[in-house]
Amino acid sequence: MTKDDIRDCFLEELVKVAPDIDPETVQPDAHLQDDLGLDSMDILNLVTALHARLGIDIPEKSYPEIATPARAVDWIALTLG
Repeated sequence: MTKDDIRDCFLEELVKVAPDIDPETVQPDAHLQDDLGLDSMDILNLVTALHARLGIDIPEKSYPEIATPARAVDWIALTLG
């Protein structure tokens, strides 16, 4: 899975959690909570969706690693190996 594939997947799951977000306008460094307005339940739903789709576990201590799309793509790529 390429980083572009991971980014697309991440944005698809993000929009499912927060349908008011336009994936075309999400900047790579946009903070999920501070810039995009997700709350803690949205983050948990996103983590659950990514687990179901990609089969990865994202422990709570790693949530800062997925705080922006760019960081999330890098962390997921590393996790998937």
